[in-house]
Amino acid sequence: MKALWSSIYAWADERLDLREWVEFAKKKTVPVHRHSAWYYWGGIAMFFFLVQGVTGVLLLLYYRPGPEAYDSVRQITYDISFGWLVRSVHSWAANLMVAAVFVHMFSVFFMKAYRKPREFGWWSGVLLLLLTMMFGFSGYLLPMDELAFFATKVGMEIAASLPWLGPKMADLVRGGPDVCEYTVHRFFALHVVVLPVAFTGLLAFHLWLVQKHGNASPPSEEAKPASERQTMPFFPNFLMRDFAMWLVAFNVLCVLAFLFPWDLGPQADALKPAPAGIHPEWYFMSSFQVLKVFGQWFPGALGEMLGMVVFTAGLVLWFLVPLYDGTSASGRRAIRATWFGLFALAVLVLTTIWGYLAL
Repeated sequence: MKALWSSIYAWADERLDLREWVEFAKKKTVPVHRHSAWYYWGGIAMFFFLVQGVTGVLLLLYYRPGPEAYDSVRQITYDISFGWLVRSVHSWAANLMVAAVFVHMFSVFFMKAYRKPREFGWWSGVLLLLLTMMFGFSGYLLPMDELAFFATKVGMEIAASLPWLGPKMADLVRGGPDVCEYTVHRFFALHVVVLPVAFTGLLAFHLWLVQKHGNASPPSEEAKPASERQTMPFFPNFLMRDFAMWLVAFNVLCVLAFLFPWDLGPQADALKPAPAGIHPEWYFMSSFQVLKVFGQWFPGALGEMLGMVVFTAGLVLWFLVPLYDGTSASGRRAIRATWFGLFALAVLVLTTIWGYLAL
């Protein structure tokens, strides 16, 4: 058997130059320190993305966008063998992927891994987070149940509150002035074609940057002499640990999917009033609550517009952090950047909790 694998490897190596990849994998190392556990969250997020791809293809076999969207999801959930499980895994993986991307982003931020030469890694990562949230928003409407319909309606009204371009963009995405079957078609195309293509290309670029520059160490480790820094080989040591974390993530996903299967509410009816306590998904709850507070402080469209301006300005500052704190040396800018990250994390968590308590 060993001779057979050696022959197969030699045959493939002669045509694909596998030896170069093996040599690269042997030379690549990963820093070892007390914060090394944070390195696994990027891989966990990618694992959930792969689960999304596999389960999404299975759901595509039965899903029908448009007027029959709700009936097709009902059929998947209640009639197709293990359809409820595939749908539940897909939905839970989506939420866990968003959570993993958030954890990965903040761990990168606090380890200062956005500094030179990793600026493009940070920028591509922020764009991947935005695409991930767009994945969640576009997929949330597809079942066309009551909660998904009215939550999407609220989300589109928030987007329409942007000055000048907001209403035009909202009408373009909805396919008209309100959420309807045309909106389902457009969200479906966005969810299964446009976003996967954009996300996969950007993810490939992001992974290439990670391989090119390696894993960054926090400033406390960078300050140590080179002789005192510890590393582990990427292959097989770190790779096996990464796969072990994938196994843990898979078990968590399975437990959630089995014990808390994703529900399907009543079919959406645009003529009925919105149910009480309607709200977007948890990863939009922070912006939803901030807009609600601004709406109370500044009645009318002014409050929503100011809220969107504040969130947009915060996102731009977050995106441009590498240009402000771009050196490896510690100083006032590094301290201010850290406090900015702590402030952003506190606002995100507290406004999300506030939003759920205010329902």
